[in-house]
Amino acid sequence: MDNSRPTSALAQRSTRLAFLIAGFSGAAWAPLIPYVKLRCGLTDAHLGLLLLCLGMGSIIAMPVAGSLAGRFGCRWIIAIATLSVCCTLPVLASSDFMPFLVAALAIFGAGVGSIDCVINVQAVIVERACQKTMMSGFHGLFSVGGLLGAISVSGLLGFGFSPMQASLFVIALLFLSGGLALPGLLTGRTSSGDELAFAMPHGIVLAIGIMCCIVFLAEGAAIDWSAVLLTTARHVNMRYTGLGYVAFASTMTIGRLLGDWLVRHIPGRVLVTGGSLLAALGMLLVAGVPVWQITLLGYALVGAGCANVVPVLYSAIGQTRIRLGLEIGQELTLVEMADGIKLVKRNLKLERQMQMARETLREQADVLQELAKR
Repeated sequence: MDNSRPTSALAQRSTRLAFLIAGFSGAAWAPLIPYVKLRCGLTDAHLGLLLLCLGMGSIIAMPVAGSLAGRFGCRWIIAIATLSVCCTLPVLASSDFMPFLVAALAIFGAGVGSIDCVINVQAVIVERACQKTMMSGFHGLFSVGGLLGAISVSGLLGFGFSPMQASLFVIALLFLSGGLALPGLLTGRTSSGDELAFAMPHGIVLAIGIMCCIVFLAEGAAIDWSAVLLTTARHVNMRYTGLGYVAFASTMTIGRLLGDWLVRHIPGRVLVTGGSLLAALGMLLVAGVPVWQITLLGYALVGAGCANVVPVLYSAIGQTRIRLGLEIGQELTLVEMADGIKLVKRNLKLERQMQMARETLREQADVLQELAKR
């Protein structure tokens, strides 16, 4: 590297902060979705098409970001991607002009997708150089950032702040945290210069990518369908349907924060196999036992089982006989693109859940008005 060593404490701290930024920036947009729909008068179908722009921007940008990270390093790719997120958030929070929204959402998706891809390139290089397990902890901070982003923006909106004010709060935090992370992010060419701009994954790397995609599908099932299952099949009051996601996300976050310790004491293949079996058991409980408490337990097991599978597999990519930088970016792009598709599904699902909550509150308000008239 030109200006920073991957073994330095600064590089390690910056990598952790970059994962926190990635989780925070992606989750901060989700609470703004209902406001976009209301402001523009969109139907569910039209909103779904609009949200596809985010996924398309993310998927298109990931291979480019992975290749650029190999040629120019991670620092400036992450900086430019974070800046693009900051520039588009005010448009998403205020505009009702559809062409602007389409362009802003595509650029926002490209920024989020690029950050997600390149931080994993940085993480693999730092972990390989330091020769110690760090990947699970990195991904644990991504989960923490996602929770902080969703909670903080939702809290601001709940206290009466406008979407624009909430977006400015997010931008301020991103600038502050980005400035702190920037000095330790890796710079300079990380590849030898004779690689192709893009190479199709093959062999063991392709197998690892497919395994990551399967785990992402399991995570997506818990995120997308937990509330619907609890409402329709377990007859849980709609106010408590978020408990399924809470159970899943809590055990996943805790598992990832403890993951580095687990990897040091348990072989990676045991963690992957055991985690997969634990997640499968959780899915079996969710689908097969018609008791809502058992369903919540099942989602908790899915989160605990999936927590460290992807971080261990990402570390395995870094341990394969591939060159640093460009090729790592290309291989990680395969699995990150699957996560980009999951991001679109998550946004669609969240919007539907918030719409259901608004309808329930509206019905309760109508009942109170009728009682007041009497």
